Amino acid sequence: METWRHGCDSQLGGASRTRETRASPTSGLGTTVCYDAKETRVKPTSWIFNIDVLKPWNPTCQGMPPGKRAPRDRVGKGIVMPVLDSTLDVIGHTPVVRLRRVVPDGSASVLVKLEYLNPTGSYKDRMARAIIEGAERRGNLRPGMSAVECTGGSTGSSLAFVCAQKGYPLRIVTSDAFAPEKLRTIAAFGGDLMIEPSIGGQITPDLIPRMIERARRIAEEDGAYPTDQFHNEDALIGYREIVTELLQQVDTPIDAFCGGVGTGGMLAGISRAFRERGATTEVVALEPASSPTLSEGRTGSHHIEGVGIGFVPPLVHDDDYARVRGIEEEEARAMARRLAREEGVFAGTSSGMNVVGALRLAKELGPGKTVVTVAVDFGLKYLAGDLFSA
Repeated sequence: METWRHGCDSQLGGASRTRETRASPTSGLGTTVCYDAKETRVKPTSWIFNIDVLKPWNPTCQGMPPGKRAPRDRVGKGIVMPVLDSTLDVIGHTPVVRLRRVVPDGSASVLVKLEYLNPTGSYKDRMARAIIEGAERRGNLRPGMSAVECTGGSTGSSLAFVCAQKGYPLRIVTSDAFAPEKLRTIAAFGGDLMIEPSIGGQITPDLIPRMIERARRIAEEDGAYPTDQFHNEDALIGYREIVTELLQQVDTPIDAFCGGVGTGGMLAGISRAFRERGATTEVVALEPASSPTLSEGRTGSHHIEGVGIGFVPPLVHDDDYARVRGIEEEEARAMARRLAREEGVFAGTSSGMNVVGALRLAKELGPGKTVVTVAVDFGLKYLAGDLFSA
């Protein structure tokens, strides 16, 4: 057993906390022990290790002692993972990449966490597992029961994936306003679709409330468990893991984080997790400029799936974000295309919106600072539309 001391964690803002990695040279599996004045915590390190030297290996090289860092040209090579018991165990631990070609000179560093590398191609896998397993722990969801949710697609795909693994029938209230690939994915995992018609294929202010009401009636009449993503705080548990991973992956302070607001679970979970860890990260909420609900209290139509739901999400509190930025839909769409063609990041419109917001923050903060956002879902979900045809 070999012990490496890493010194204070720069993300946690103080020299009072020290980390050690205790590693088995034969298995490559280790534990990280965090010491401070209040607690001693033990947690597993990454399963990823360098097979050339049989030492635990963080692909970002963060926390490695002097002389143990892998050369930059070796990062990403020789990565091995163990056999997992379930595809549910694949959720999370997504990589972070630095954007280069779309970031203007004189800007802060912009990092993107590739959440589309979760099993269904979306960060909603984190939320879905947390919601279903939370209901199981409380006894609200038991064998023989079904679940119901209203969703624009990605949440439905993730819930269908988790419910398929656990054996729960799932009914999804959705709409023809959302990408058909997402709806087909729900069906492929065994979800039962109920379509609420849209007006001209747009996400209008009345659409989500209609879907919510229909799902509520199904739960009431049929006894299905309502996963209720708009109010279910279990969702925050899944998203908090993003911060845990970021603090392990990013070896400089994270000065700002931005993300689009739909149900608000991701933004709220990440913001609270940063605060609990003593980080001074500024969290910025993003919304469609045509539907400035958080910033101006008014709604409008748009076609950025997963954000701008037409009302202030109950999961989001005022202190979960420092400020709000509106992003034009055409800017978001153009950025999604640029990300694919210039950075190799293949993601949807909401991810383009996130990066537009991150680039603006990076320009404001300037060199030497770090801005982080997420690539929400995989671009393959949008090929039937016109996003990538321009």
